[in-house]
Amino acid sequence: MTDETCQWRGWRAATESALYGPDGFYLRPEGPAGHFRTSVHASPLFAAAVARLLARVAEELGTDEVDLVDVGAGRGELLAGVLAAAPAGLRVRAHAVERAARPAGLDPQISWAERLPAGVRGVLFANEWLDNVPVDVAEADGSGTPRYVEVAPDGTERLGAPVAGADARWLARWWPLREPGERAEIGRPRDAAWAGAVGSLSAGLAVAVDYAHAAGARPPFGTLTGFRAGREVPPVPDGTCDITAHVALDACAAAGAPVAAGAAGAAGPAAGTDRGAELVTQREALRRLGITGARPPLETARTDPAGYVRALAAAGEAAELTARGGLGDFTWLLQPVPGEGYCPP
Repeated sequence: MTDETCQWRGWRAATESALYGPDGFYLRPEGPAGHFRTSVHASPLFAAAVARLLARVAEELGTDEVDLVDVGAGRGELLAGVLAAAPAGLRVRAHAVERAARPAGLDPQISWAERLPAGVRGVLFANEWLDNVPVDVAEADGSGTPRYVEVAPDGTERLGAPVAGADARWLARWWPLREPGERAEIGRPRDAAWAGAVGSLSAGLAVAVDYAHAAGARPPFGTLTGFRAGREVPPVPDGTCDITAHVALDACAAAGAPVAAGAAGAAGPAAGTDRGAELVTQREALRRLGITGARPPLETARTDPAGYVRALAAAGEAAELTARGGLGDFTWLLQPVPGEGYCPP
């Protein structure tokens, strides 16, 4: 393949087109569920846990009417599940934020838009959204200089220009490349996307759930990969597969900190994350919301056989949601947004 017969682009531009352009992967009728299982698809227990989280935030807000914004809503599965599991008396204003068209037959209670609603009070939930915000990839050349990685439509790569400007500053702070051949995904667009999401809340809790890594433990060769029909495949930006990379959620938390504090545009923390934000595993987050995976007492099999079978099935689903080496290894970023009399614990 020659330069004249292919179009070389940075990974950010190539991914944007492959995922969200005409006939892009995420605009296909089958949606994400046609290619991989998220926690939402694995068990209704996940939506029930989010419903409990929403109820807690509503109580902290002192209201029985609360917003739930699902960013990267897929086909609305999480919102439908939360509405079904919400406790009696809690009125939920459900907002789906998604580039794909509204699916037929979706609960009319759920609003559908491409852009974030403004001024909401409640919970903003982004499950496996940030990993699909396109980013550029950098690789250190033979001299150790970080350069943009360019890609052709068939997935062939080459090194391009040196990384400069804001991207270079982001790498220096969050993911420095020290040895030739080391790679990084430049998470600056994700930081901006998360700050915008946090800023859409007037009061409440912003939650991002993704496979993630933190400073001091970045993967030396990056995490960019593809998925198609349930299988991991090489990332090829031709629209036939998902293109994803793990998220530097500590950088996202720092970007959202001044927004959450009502000081948009102010400098973020010198290092690490905002004190108001918390990073926990999905195992821990769901444990706090009552999902443990513990088997029901064997005695129940004798006193309530049908109930025991139901509880055993639920325990199996909970175990999948919290499993080490699987869904339990997701990281939850919990970022409170105080405001309008709301001061979260």
